[in-house]
Amino acid sequence: QVQLVESGGGLVQPGGSLRLSCAASGSIFRVNTMGWYRQAPGKGRELVAGFTAVGSTKYADSVKGRFTISRDTAKNTLYLQMNSLKPEDTAVYYCNTDPPLGWAWGQGTQVTVSS
Repeated sequence: QVQLVESGGGLVQPGGSLRLSCAASGSIFRVNTMGWYRQAPGKGRELVAGFTAVGSTKYADSVKGRFTISRDTAKNTLYLQMNSLKPEDTAVYYCNTDPPLGWAWGQGTQVTVSS
């Protein structure tokens, strides 16, 4: 069972940037379709960025042009660069497969965008 540990969240002002990391205990790249999800208070979990089966990237319309997903195969780490952050980006961010394949969810990392 792969364990996922997210980090890099924090409090940032609108317009600011954060870089999230997701470290995996095992090789995550045997599954190509990893992604970043988020869950805002009172809302369901949504996919915001991910890799497709052919290695291209995809983004939710709400983050397109502001967020960038990347990965480091050697480090078994997934990243999410978030720029031009907005208050509506406030949520707990998680990584997992896309679609979820039964891997346990990590604790997530809180991102709060507020002035």
